[in-house]
Amino acid sequence: MIATLRSLILVGAMTTASAAGAEATRSVLSFDDLQGWAEDDHGAALSVFLNTCGDLDDPDWRALCGVARTYEEDAARSFFELFFRPVLVEDGKDGLFTGYFEPELDGSRTRTDRFKYPIYKMPPEARDGPWLSRREILTSDVMQGRGLEIAWVDDPIELFFLQIQGSGRVRLTDGGALRVGYGGANGQPYRSIGVELVRRGALGAHAVSAQMIQAWVRKNPEAGAELLFHNPSYVFFREVSRVAPELGPLGAMNRSITTMRSIAADPAYTPLGAPVWVEKDGAKPLRRLMIAQDTGAAIKGAQRADIFFGTGDEAGQAAGRLKDPGRMIVLLPIQRAYAMATDDY
Repeated sequence: MIATLRSLILVGAMTTASAAGAEATRSVLSFDDLQGWAEDDHGAALSVFLNTCGDLDDPDWRALCGVARTYEEDAARSFFELFFRPVLVEDGKDGLFTGYFEPELDGSRTRTDRFKYPIYKMPPEARDGPWLSRREILTSDVMQGRGLEIAWVDDPIELFFLQIQGSGRVRLTDGGALRVGYGGANGQPYRSIGVELVRRGALGAHAVSAQMIQAWVRKNPEAGAELLFHNPSYVFFREVSRVAPELGPLGAMNRSITTMRSIAADPAYTPLGAPVWVEKDGAKPLRRLMIAQDTGAAIKGAQRADIFFGTGDEAGQAAGRLKDPGRMIVLLPIQRAYAMATDDY
Protein backbone atom coordinates (compact mmCIF):
# COMPACT_ATOMS: atom_id res chain seq x y z
CA MET A 1 0.00 0.00 0.00
CA ILE A 2 2.42 2.63 -1.10
CA ALA A 3 2.07 6.23 0.05
CA THR A 4 -1.53 5.77 1.23
CA LEU A 5 -3.37 8.03 3.63
CA ARG A 6 -5.21 5.42 5.64
CA SER A 7 -4.12 6.21 9.19
CA LEU A 8 -4.74 9.96 8.98
CA ILE A 9 -8.40 9.07 9.49
CA LEU A 10 -7.60 7.48 12.83
CA VAL A 11 -5.01 9.75 14.33
CA GLY A 12 -5.27 13.07 12.52
CA ALA A 13 -7.62 14.42 15.14
CA MET A 14 -5.20 13.59 17.93
CA THR A 15 -1.68 14.28 16.69
CA THR A 16 0.22 17.52 16.90
CA ALA A 17 3.46 18.84 15.51
CA SER A 18 4.92 19.57 18.94
CA ALA A 19 7.84 17.21 18.37
CA ALA A 20 8.21 17.86 14.67
CA GLY A 21 11.76 18.39 13.63
CA ALA A 22 13.25 16.84 16.75
CA GLU A 23 16.61 15.30 15.96
CA ALA A 24 16.58 11.52 16.20
CA THR A 25 18.72 9.61 18.67
CA ARG A 26 19.80 6.00 18.20
CA SER A 27 20.61 3.72 21.12
CA VAL A 28 22.01 0.21 20.72
CA LEU A 29 20.23 -2.23 23.01
CA SER A 30 20.78 -5.89 23.83
CA PHE A 31 18.31 -8.62 22.98
CA ASP A 32 17.72 -8.99 26.73
CA ASP A 33 16.17 -5.51 26.61
CA LEU A 34 13.41 -6.70 24.26
CA GLN A 35 10.30 -7.68 26.19
CA GLY A 36 9.13 -11.16 25.22
CA TRP A 37 11.89 -11.72 22.68
CA ALA A 38 12.54 -15.34 23.65
CA GLU A 39 8.86 -16.31 23.34
CA ASP A 40 8.30 -15.15 19.74
CA ASP A 41 8.17 -17.34 16.62
CA HIS A 42 11.40 -16.16 15.03
CA GLY A 43 11.04 -18.67 12.23
CA ALA A 44 7.87 -16.95 11.03
CA ALA A 45 9.68 -13.61 11.04
CA LEU A 46 12.63 -15.08 9.12
CA SER A 47 10.27 -16.37 6.43
CA VAL A 48 8.79 -12.90 5.96
CA PHE A 49 12.25 -11.29 6.01
CA LEU A 50 13.30 -13.58 3.16
CA ASN A 51 10.34 -12.37 1.05
CA THR A 52 11.98 -8.98 0.54
CA CYS A 53 15.62 -9.11 1.66
CA GLY A 54 16.77 -10.07 -1.83
CA ASP A 55 15.57 -6.68 -3.07
CA LEU A 56 17.70 -4.66 -0.65
CA ASP A 57 20.30 -2.74 -2.64
CA ASP A 58 23.04 -2.51 -0.04
CA PRO A 59 26.11 -4.73 0.53
CA ASP A 60 25.40 -5.24 4.27
CA TRP A 61 21.84 -6.32 3.68
CA ARG A 62 22.60 -8.43 0.61
CA ALA A 63 25.21 -10.38 2.55
CA LEU A 64 22.80 -10.98 5.42
CA CYS A 65 20.10 -12.10 3.02
CA GLY A 66 22.43 -14.70 1.57
CA VAL A 67 23.27 -15.98 5.04
CA ALA A 68 19.60 -15.99 6.03
CA ARG A 69 18.80 -18.45 3.26
CA THR A 70 21.11 -20.99 4.88
CA TYR A 71 19.18 -20.98 8.18
CA GLU A 72 16.30 -23.29 9.01
CA GLU A 73 13.33 -21.72 10.74
CA ASP A 74 14.11 -23.44 14.04
CA ALA A 75 17.48 -21.64 14.10
CA ALA A 76 16.03 -18.24 13.19
CA ARG A 77 16.51 -16.73 16.64
CA SER A 78 20.22 -17.49 16.45
CA PHE A 79 20.41 -15.82 13.03
CA PHE A 80 18.91 -12.56 14.27
CA GLU A 81 20.96 -12.49 17.46
CA LEU A 82 24.22 -13.30 15.69
CA PHE A 83 24.04 -10.82 12.83
CA PHE A 84 21.89 -7.93 14.14
CA ARG A 85 21.74 -5.50 17.01
CA PRO A 86 18.54 -3.85 18.29
CA VAL A 87 18.53 -0.09 17.81
CA LEU A 88 15.99 2.17 19.52
CA VAL A 89 15.41 5.22 17.32
CA GLU A 90 13.65 8.13 19.02
CA ASP A 91 12.61 11.52 17.67
CA GLY A 92 10.83 12.99 20.68
CA LYS A 93 7.39 11.64 19.78
CA ASP A 94 5.53 8.96 21.69
CA GLY A 95 5.15 5.56 20.06
CA LEU A 96 1.88 4.93 18.25
CA PHE A 97 0.58 1.81 16.51
CA THR A 98 -2.43 1.71 14.23
CA GLY A 99 -3.64 -1.00 11.86
CA TYR A 100 -4.54 -1.43 8.21
CA PHE A 101 -6.03 -4.17 6.07
CA GLU A 102 -7.00 -5.23 2.57
CA PRO A 103 -10.73 -4.56 2.05
CA GLU A 104 -13.05 -6.73 -0.01
CA LEU A 105 -15.82 -5.10 -2.07
CA ASP A 106 -18.62 -6.53 -4.22
CA GLY A 107 -18.39 -5.51 -7.86
CA SER A 108 -18.72 -6.19 -11.54
CA ARG A 109 -16.59 -5.82 -14.66
CA THR A 110 -19.53 -4.03 -16.28
CA ARG A 111 -21.77 -1.26 -15.03
CA THR A 112 -25.24 -2.25 -13.80
CA ASP A 113 -28.02 -0.59 -11.82
CA ARG A 114 -26.43 -1.99 -8.67
CA PHE A 115 -22.76 -1.65 -9.55
CA LYS A 116 -22.40 1.94 -10.68
CA TYR A 117 -19.44 3.37 -8.76
CA PRO A 118 -16.24 3.02 -10.80
CA ILE A 119 -12.74 2.11 -9.68
CA TYR A 120 -10.60 4.21 -12.00
CA LYS A 121 -7.18 3.81 -13.52
CA MET A 122 -5.04 6.93 -13.51
CA PRO A 123 -5.55 9.22 -16.51
CA PRO A 124 -2.27 10.31 -18.12
CA GLU A 125 -2.77 14.02 -17.46
CA ALA A 126 -3.07 13.41 -13.71
CA ARG A 127 0.59 12.34 -13.61
CA ASP A 128 1.87 15.83 -14.36
CA GLY A 129 1.23 17.37 -10.97
CA PRO A 130 -1.79 18.61 -8.99
CA TRP A 131 -4.91 17.74 -10.97
CA LEU A 132 -8.65 17.97 -10.45
CA SER A 133 -10.16 17.56 -6.98
CA ARG A 134 -12.29 14.64 -5.85
CA ARG A 135 -15.42 16.69 -6.39
CA GLU A 136 -14.39 17.69 -9.92
CA ILE A 137 -13.46 14.13 -10.84
CA LEU A 138 -16.74 12.66 -9.61
CA THR A 139 -19.20 15.38 -10.63
CA SER A 140 -17.91 16.18 -14.14
CA ASP A 141 -17.62 14.05 -17.26
CA VAL A 142 -13.81 14.24 -17.36
CA MET A 143 -13.48 10.47 -16.82
CA GLN A 144 -16.31 9.40 -19.10
CA GLY A 145 -15.87 7.38 -22.29
CA ARG A 146 -12.14 6.83 -21.84
CA GLY A 147 -12.06 3.19 -20.77
CA LEU A 148 -10.48 4.05 -17.43
CA GLU A 149 -12.84 1.88 -15.38
CA ILE A 150 -11.29 -1.26 -13.89
CA ALA A 151 -14.56 -2.37 -12.30
CA TRP A 152 -17.73 -0.99 -10.72
CA VAL A 153 -18.76 -1.49 -7.08
CA ASP A 154 -22.03 -1.02 -5.25
CA ASP A 155 -21.02 1.16 -2.31
CA PRO A 156 -19.41 4.62 -2.63
CA ILE A 157 -18.45 4.64 1.05
CA GLU A 158 -16.53 1.38 0.79
CA LEU A 159 -14.90 2.74 -2.37
CA PHE A 160 -13.79 5.84 -0.46
CA PHE A 161 -12.18 3.67 2.21
CA LEU A 162 -10.61 1.45 -0.44
CA GLN A 163 -8.76 4.57 -1.56
CA ILE A 164 -7.56 5.17 1.99
CA GLN A 165 -6.26 1.61 2.31
CA GLY A 166 -4.65 1.82 -1.13
CA SER A 167 -5.37 -1.73 -2.29
CA GLY A 168 -8.11 -4.32 -2.08
CA ARG A 169 -10.07 -7.15 -3.67
CA VAL A 170 -13.32 -7.07 -5.62
CA ARG A 171 -15.64 -10.07 -5.52
CA LEU A 172 -17.22 -10.31 -8.97
CA THR A 173 -20.75 -11.35 -9.82
CA ASP A 174 -19.52 -14.30 -11.91
CA GLY A 175 -17.83 -15.84 -8.88
CA GLY A 176 -14.36 -14.59 -9.75
CA ALA A 177 -12.33 -11.87 -8.13
CA LEU A 178 -9.84 -9.19 -9.04
CA ARG A 179 -7.25 -7.36 -7.06
CA VAL A 180 -6.40 -3.67 -7.29
CA GLY A 181 -3.34 -1.83 -6.04
CA TYR A 182 -2.34 1.79 -5.67
CA GLY A 183 -1.92 3.37 -9.09
CA GLY A 184 -1.32 7.03 -8.26
CA ALA A 185 -3.20 10.06 -6.99
CA ASN A 186 -4.42 13.43 -8.18
CA GLY A 187 -1.83 15.41 -6.23
CA GLN A 188 -4.38 17.26 -4.11
CA PRO A 189 -3.79 17.61 -0.35
CA TYR A 190 -5.35 15.05 1.95
CA ARG A 191 -7.97 16.35 4.36
CA SER A 192 -9.14 13.95 7.05
CA ILE A 193 -12.89 13.53 7.25
CA GLY A 194 -12.36 12.22 10.77
CA VAL A 195 -10.79 15.51 11.78
CA GLU A 196 -13.67 17.34 10.12
CA LEU A 197 -16.28 15.34 12.07
CA VAL A 198 -14.46 16.15 15.30
CA ARG A 199 -14.34 19.85 14.33
CA ARG A 200 -18.09 19.80 13.80
CA GLY A 201 -18.66 18.09 17.14
CA ALA A 202 -20.21 15.05 15.46
CA LEU A 203 -17.57 12.72 16.95
CA GLY A 204 -15.24 12.98 19.92
CA ALA A 205 -11.53 12.94 19.16
CA HIS A 206 -11.01 9.68 21.03
CA ALA A 207 -14.00 8.05 19.30
CA VAL A 208 -12.66 8.46 15.77
CA SER A 209 -12.31 5.18 13.90
CA ALA A 210 -13.04 3.97 10.40
CA GLN A 211 -16.14 2.16 11.68
CA MET A 212 -17.51 5.23 13.47
CA ILE A 213 -16.94 7.42 10.42
CA GLN A 214 -18.66 4.94 8.11
CA ALA A 215 -21.59 4.65 10.50
CA TRP A 216 -21.99 8.44 10.59
CA VAL A 217 -21.88 8.74 6.79
CA ARG A 218 -24.51 5.99 6.36
CA LYS A 219 -26.75 7.50 9.01
CA ASN A 220 -26.53 10.93 7.34
CA PRO A 221 -26.56 10.10 3.60
CA GLU A 222 -26.80 13.63 2.17
CA ALA A 223 -24.39 15.23 4.62
CA GLY A 224 -22.23 12.14 4.39
CA ALA A 225 -21.90 12.34 0.61
CA GLU A 226 -20.88 15.97 0.95
CA LEU A 227 -18.45 15.08 3.73
CA LEU A 228 -16.50 12.78 1.40
CA PHE A 229 -15.86 15.76 -0.89
CA HIS A 230 -14.16 17.48 2.06
CA ASN A 231 -11.15 15.37 1.11
CA PRO A 232 -9.97 16.61 -2.33
CA SER A 233 -7.36 13.85 -2.63
CA TYR A 234 -8.33 11.04 -5.01
CA VAL A 235 -6.53 7.70 -5.43
CA PHE A 236 -6.40 5.76 -8.70
CA PHE A 237 -5.75 2.04 -9.01
CA ARG A 238 -4.16 -0.58 -11.20
CA GLU A 239 -5.22 -4.18 -11.58
CA VAL A 240 -2.84 -6.60 -9.88
CA SER A 241 -2.90 -10.00 -11.54
CA ARG A 242 0.45 -11.59 -10.65
CA VAL A 243 -0.17 -12.05 -6.90
CA ALA A 244 -1.63 -15.41 -5.88
CA PRO A 245 -4.98 -15.17 -4.05
CA GLU A 246 -3.60 -16.72 -0.88
CA LEU A 247 -0.90 -14.05 -0.59
CA GLY A 248 -1.25 -10.57 0.84
CA PRO A 249 -1.37 -7.36 -1.19
CA LEU A 250 1.74 -5.67 -2.52
CA GLY A 251 3.54 -3.32 -0.18
CA ALA A 252 5.92 -0.49 -0.90
CA MET A 253 8.62 -3.01 -1.84
CA ASN A 254 6.32 -4.43 -4.54
CA ARG A 255 6.15 -7.76 -2.69
CA SER A 256 3.25 -9.33 -0.84
CA ILE A 257 2.94 -8.36 2.79
CA THR A 258 2.07 -10.83 5.54
CA THR A 259 -0.73 -10.72 8.11
CA MET A 260 0.55 -9.67 11.56
CA ARG A 261 4.19 -9.87 10.43
CA SER A 262 4.42 -6.86 8.08
CA ILE A 263 4.31 -3.23 9.15
CA ALA A 264 4.33 0.13 7.43
CA ALA A 265 7.04 2.37 8.84
CA ASP A 266 8.74 5.66 8.05
CA PRO A 267 11.76 4.90 5.81
CA ALA A 268 13.44 8.07 7.06
CA TYR A 269 14.07 6.16 10.30
CA THR A 270 13.48 2.49 9.48
CA PRO A 271 15.00 0.89 6.35
CA LEU A 272 12.41 -0.92 4.27
CA GLY A 273 13.03 -4.64 4.60
CA ALA A 274 14.50 -4.35 8.11
CA PRO A 275 13.25 -6.51 10.99
CA VAL A 276 11.47 -4.48 13.67
CA TRP A 277 10.72 -5.62 17.20
CA VAL A 278 7.24 -4.41 18.16
CA GLU A 279 6.23 -3.85 21.77
CA LYS A 280 2.63 -2.72 21.46
CA ASP A 281 0.78 -1.97 24.66
CA GLY A 282 -2.94 -1.34 25.15
CA ALA A 283 -5.81 -3.73 25.82
CA LYS A 284 -4.16 -6.53 23.82
CA PRO A 285 -0.37 -6.22 24.23
CA LEU A 286 1.74 -7.57 21.40
CA ARG A 287 5.41 -8.56 21.43
CA ARG A 288 6.48 -9.68 17.98
CA LEU A 289 9.26 -9.48 15.40
CA MET A 290 7.87 -7.94 12.22
CA ILE A 291 9.34 -6.70 8.95
CA ALA A 292 9.06 -3.12 7.65
CA GLN A 293 7.73 -3.76 4.15
CA ASP A 294 5.37 -0.87 3.57
CA THR A 295 4.98 2.89 3.97
CA GLY A 296 2.12 5.34 4.40
CA ALA A 297 1.57 9.07 4.13
CA ALA A 298 0.43 9.14 7.76
CA ILE A 299 3.25 6.93 8.97
CA LYS A 300 5.76 9.59 9.92
CA GLY A 301 8.21 9.39 12.78
CA ALA A 302 10.69 7.03 14.37
CA GLN A 303 8.11 5.42 16.67
CA ARG A 304 5.14 5.25 14.29
CA ALA A 305 3.94 2.05 12.64
CA ASP A 306 0.90 0.56 10.92
CA ILE A 307 0.37 -3.18 11.48
CA PHE A 308 -1.10 -5.20 8.61
CA PHE A 309 -4.09 -7.24 9.83
CA GLY A 310 -4.96 -9.19 6.68
CA THR A 311 -7.88 -9.29 4.27
CA GLY A 312 -11.62 -8.83 4.70
CA ASP A 313 -14.15 -7.43 7.14
CA GLU A 314 -12.86 -9.17 10.27
CA ALA A 315 -9.36 -7.85 9.62
CA GLY A 316 -10.84 -4.42 8.98
CA GLN A 317 -12.70 -4.43 12.29
CA ALA A 318 -9.54 -5.34 14.20
CA ALA A 319 -7.36 -2.85 12.31
CA GLY A 320 -9.88 -0.06 12.77
CA ARG A 321 -9.88 -0.47 16.56
CA LEU A 322 -6.10 -0.33 16.93
CA LYS A 323 -4.64 2.90 18.27
CA ASP A 324 -2.16 1.89 20.96
CA PRO A 325 1.07 3.16 22.51
CA GLY A 326 4.31 1.23 22.72
CA ARG A 327 7.75 1.20 21.18
CA MET A 328 9.49 -0.28 18.16
CA ILE A 329 13.13 -1.30 17.90
CA VAL A 330 14.73 -1.78 14.49
CA LEU A 331 17.25 -4.59 14.01
CA LEU A 332 20.27 -3.43 12.01
CA PRO A 333 23.42 -5.21 10.80
CA ILE A 334 25.97 -5.05 13.63
CA GLN A 335 28.48 -2.64 12.08
CA ARG A 336 25.72 -0.35 10.86
CA ALA A 337 24.02 -0.36 14.26
CA TYR A 338 27.14 0.81 16.10
CA ALA A 339 28.10 3.29 13.38
CA MET A 340 24.70 4.99 13.64
CA ALA A 341 24.52 5.03 17.45
CA THR A 342 24.31 8.46 19.05
CA ASP A 343 24.84 7.31 22.62
CA ASP A 344 27.65 5.65 24.53
CA TYR A 345 27.18 1.90 24.37
